[in-house]
Amino acid sequence: MKIAIIDYKAGNTRSVQFALERLGVSAVLTKDPTLLAAADKVIFPGVGEARSAMTYLKKEGLDLAIKNLVQPVLGICLGMQLLCAFSEEGNVEGLNIFPARVKRFIPHPNLKVPHIGWNTLTCNSVPLLAGIPMDSYAYFVHSYYVELGAYTIATCSYGGNFSAALQKDNFYATQFHPEKSNQIGMQILKNFLAL
Repeated sequence: MKIAIIDYKAGNTRSVQFALERLGVSAVLTKDPTLLAAADKVIFPGVGEARSAMTYLKKEGLDLAIKNLVQPVLGICLGMQLLCAFSEEGNVEGLNIFPARVKRFIPHPNLKVPHIGWNTLTCNSVPLLAGIPMDSYAYFVHSYYVELGAYTIATCSYGGNFSAALQKDNFYATQFHPEKSNQIGMQILKNFLAL
């Protein structure tokens, strides 16, 4: 199985590679649209800032390459947010795979921003989340969140409910980091590889 991780100068690619290696799978880190199109599965991770990330994707032609992928694609954290229509982070248009908006958490005395740490998931019964018990803990690090919508397949609560995972056609995404979410995260990565 050929696994490709999109290289767009966003952090977190190595930890995703290491997590896949723990599952006995090697992945190529690439920004080559031809290699991405030829992969069996594509992972779109990311830690960074939305506007600069979108600028880089467009400069490298990766915006169109990602939109044209037909195999299973998994966006993680910033990768999930960039798959949405619009982000308040830099007021930038995203790839519009998911017709959703990315909004900033509004800080208040009981809500620290960014949202960092372990929080529980409420999951739908879908293949990506197979075997994930209700209220399982996943690891989050983010200041922006995706609003709830028709493509939400898991939710989390932090000052209100937001989308913890999305799915539309061959595109899947998690706001949390499966590669840092212990056995729950490894199960989700296994599920993705089995799609």
